[in-house]
This record gives sequence, C-alpha cells and structure tokens, in this order.
Amino acid sequence: MAIAELKEALTLLVRMPVLWIPGVTGGLLAAALWITLNLYDTFFAARLTVISGLVLLFFTTGMLTIMRKNEGDLKSFFTGGFRYYFRVLLPQIVIVSIIVLIFILFGISDISIVTAFTIGFTIPTFIATFFYDTAAIFEDMRVFDSLRRSVQLVFAHMNKVLVFLFIYLVVFFGIVVALMVIWEASLFDKLEPIMRYNATQLQSFGPEQLIAMIGPEGMWITALFLFIGMFLLLPILYCYKACFFKKLAGTTIITQQPTNGEYDSKGRWYKY
Repeated sequence: MAIAELKEALTLLVRMPVLWIPGVTGGLLAAALWITLNLYDTFFAARLTVISGLVLLFFTTGMLTIMRKNEGDLKSFFTGGFRYYFRVLLPQIVIVSIIVLIFILFGISDISIVTAFTIGFTIPTFIATFFYDTAAIFEDMRVFDSLRRSVQLVFAHMNKVLVFLFIYLVVFFGIVVALMVIWEASLFDKLEPIMRYNATQLQSFGPEQLIAMIGPEGMWITALFLFIGMFLLLPILYCYKACFFKKLAGTTIITQQPTNGEYDSKGRWYKY
C-alpha cells in the first residue's frame, strides 16, 4: 500500500509543478538561515528560524490544499494557504505546548530521563498526531477534531502507518545521506585534515571549527546543498504523506456525530 502512494506522489509532482513551490521556498529559507548563522550570530538566526517556520507553513498548507482539490493553479494554492493556515498552526502549538509543559512540570533535565521521555512519550505523540494537518485540510476539520482524527486513523491502521513511516524515513535519510556524500566530496580538500585528527581532537571538534575550516567558499557550497535538500525533501515527503492519508482515510468511516441533537424512537439522528 505505502509503495503505491509513493509512486502516486512522484507522479503528482511531475504533473503539477506548483507542488514544488514549498521546496523552493524552504530551500531559500534554509540557505538564508545558514548564511545568517555564519555572517552574524545566533541572535538573528534564532529569530529567522521562527519566521521561516511560519512562512513555510503557509506554503505547505497551500500545497496540501492543491492536492485536496486536485487543481494546479496558483490561486487555489494561495487561497488554501490563507484559509487553512491557522487550522494547521494551532494544533502544532497545542502539541508543542503540552510537551514543553510536561518538561516544566516534572522538571525533566537529566539526559537519561529526557531520552526515556522522548522515546516513551514524544515519539508516540508525534506518530499519533502525524496526520493532523492533512485531516484539517482534506476533511475540513478544526483544531481538536483534526488531532482526534489523526489519532483515530493511526490506531485503526497501526501496521500500515508503521510501514508508511519506515518508507518515509528511508526516503528522508536516502536523500540526506546522498547529499552529504556529494557535499563531502565537494569539500574534500578542506575537510581532509579531519582524517588525521586523533581522538582528543575529534572530541573537541565543533561547529565553529568546521565553519572556520570550510571557509567562505564552503559556506556558499553548503548553502547550495541545503537548498537542494529542502527543495527535494519538502515536496516529496508532503506529497507522499497526503497521498497516503487520502488512501487511509478512504477506508475509515468517520463516526463523529453533531454535538447538538437527539435520536428518535427509531434510532435516527436529528440535528438541532
């Protein structure tokens, strides 16, 4: 099942070029963030990260709207981005706030406890709510309804979801590793001294030393590879996720009833 949806996603990307817009936007933002981090400091980079995330959310929301309507025009793209923006943003805020609140309430700071908490709570929460954005857009649901719908689908089709996530991660790491190999080959002359480092030098080697080692030329090359990575990852993974959700949701009946109403003597539901 999951392989068929990946093929469908790739076909859609060929047929509807507008779906690549989030990739272009994400690539430009990732490159800009990297350059800002190199030329300035973390003060500006941290703020640019938040702004970039909010901007990128608009484009990915528009992308999902295009896939819902199966229309490849820019008007539907931007209209959908505006219409569903907060329906996708607010559940993200809810999920992150709950996780952060638990960290604060229980005073989790020890690295072993953080690791156990991540494996035992954060990752399952991420999996259970993974389809909230597609539910919000494809089924026109609001904040808590989209979260509930995602949990319902995941638990109803756990085996299929796990297979999907496995392929999803294979695609992700496949692209990332391939780009990293090419990046290292492009900067081999600058990175070659690392091969002669002893264990002590490697242990103390950090991002600052890496940035100084690759120099300005390496900074621009790295920015290019970040652009390519985001350009490929965002459209492919989001299209794959949307195609899988459509298939999964099509086999599941939504049992939610209107909140205001009553059943008559024959068991029929009447909405007020």
